[in-house]
Amino acid sequence: MDTTQDPRPLYQLALDQVEKLIAETGPESLDRPTPCTAYDLRTLLGHVVGGVHRLAYMGEGGRSEDVVAATGDLPDDGWPAALGRARTRVTAAWADDAKLDRPASAPWGEVPGRAAVGGYVLETVAHAWDIARALDTALPLDDRLGEAALAIALAVLPAEPRGGAVPFGPVRTAPADADPTTRLAAYLGREV
Repeated sequence: MDTTQDPRPLYQLALDQVEKLIAETGPESLDRPTPCTAYDLRTLLGHVVGGVHRLAYMGEGGRSEDVVAATGDLPDDGWPAALGRARTRVTAAWADDAKLDRPASAPWGEVPGRAAVGGYVLETVAHAWDIARALDTALPLDDRLGEAALAIALAVLPAEPRGGAVPFGPVRTAPADADPTTRLAAYLGREV
C-alpha cells in the first residue's frame, strides 16, 4: 500500500457500499450462505460491523486482540443502525490526521495507522462482494474501490502459501471480463 496515501476516504466509500447492501438485506435473507463458507449472512454482517468497531478501537489507542466482535441480541432489522453506530465511532476515532502515522495494533501486527485503515479497506470491500453475492443483488460494486482493495491485497498478501497465518484459500482464476472486486475475491480464494 502507498504509505503516503490517506486511506480514510476510501474506507468511508467502502462503508457507503456496505451500507447500501445492508439496506437491501431483509430479515428473510439473514440465513443465506455466503462465499465465506464459515459465515451465513447474519454472521458475516456481525463480522463486518464488529470489524468497524475493532478499527475504531484501534484508532482510540486499543489493541485489536482486545476486541471480541459480538452483535449480541441484535434484532434482524437492527443492522442499519448497528452499522451507523459503528461508523460514527470509527470516523471519530480516526479523525486526527496524526493517527495515520502512529503505530496501531492490527490483527496482523503493529503497523502505521494508515496501514491499519488500508487493511480494513481491503476487508470491507471483500466482504461487500460476499454480501452482494449472498443477496444476489443487482447493486453494482464500485470499481474504484475494487481496484484499490486489489492493489492492497497484491501488495500485502502473498499468493502462496495460503492457510495458517495467511487466512485465505488458494488464489483462483477470475473470468477475463471480471470486474475489479470479483478479481479481488478470486485473489482471496473465493469461488467466483
